[in-house]
Amino acid sequence: MAKILVTGGTGHLGHDLVPALTASGHTVRLLAREARLDRAVEWAVEWALGDLATGEGIDDALGGVDTVIHAATLSPIARRGMRPIDFFSSPSDVDVEGTRRLLAASQRANVSHFIFVSIVGLDFSTLPYSRVKLAGEQLVRESPLSWPVIRATPFFYLLAQMLAGLRWLPVWLLPTSPSNPVDTRDVARYLAQAVSDGERGVRPQIGGPEVMPFSTFARQYRDVLGLRRLILPFPVSRKISLALGLVETSERLGERTWKAWLSEQGGCAP
Repeated sequence: MAKILVTGGTGHLGHDLVPALTASGHTVRLLAREARLDRAVEWAVEWALGDLATGEGIDDALGGVDTVIHAATLSPIARRGMRPIDFFSSPSDVDVEGTRRLLAASQRANVSHFIFVSIVGLDFSTLPYSRVKLAGEQLVRESPLSWPVIRATPFFYLLAQMLAGLRWLPVWLLPTSPSNPVDTRDVARYLAQAVSDGERGVRPQIGGPEVMPFSTFARQYRDVLGLRRLILPFPVSRKISLALGLVETSERLGERTWKAWLSEQGGCAP
């Protein structure tokens, strides 16, 4: 069993990843700026105080660790929705500088396995956040460490967050771009598998089980939440779809559907 340092363990993916790792018998240490003692007891994990943006605490956090799962990211869009500034800039102190620091510290600590969580379609998206995330991924690919990169389509909670921003509008004009967002539980299981199966390099991408037009995902969101909104689908080019992050993959598919995920939220999706 591995001793694993997880970055981003307090986020949406981490909420499912950490239990998946401990259930597999691994020892898990979370790198975070603040310790959550309630979660430490609930998840049976260690806490290491540190900050990727400054480098503080990273070397100490890696003591005795043989595997790193780097899931931390700083996406303003994911935190508070899209704003005009997001089309012009995105912070890089976690995704680029923080990744560089973590890679260097992992080499000093003789880490044997560095797993990087990335995003499907980064090569085509023009959003500044995507360019920053791609730069961080490239650092991992160029590292002498033994690494796999796992790209996932956008998570269900991000899709719900995006659609929640439209709820006040009576009419939703939405693209028909095909996509297959994924549940974080499916990605967590994939990452837990990647800890021990020995596969390295760029691994198959993972997406949700259903490829549908974006407008169809929105229609299911509307219906499950009992909203009365008119949805007007419209086609856009493949280039624009990719630039907006509306992507799909068939390389590996998760199990949980969007409608099932929404139903589990009890009508209280974001």
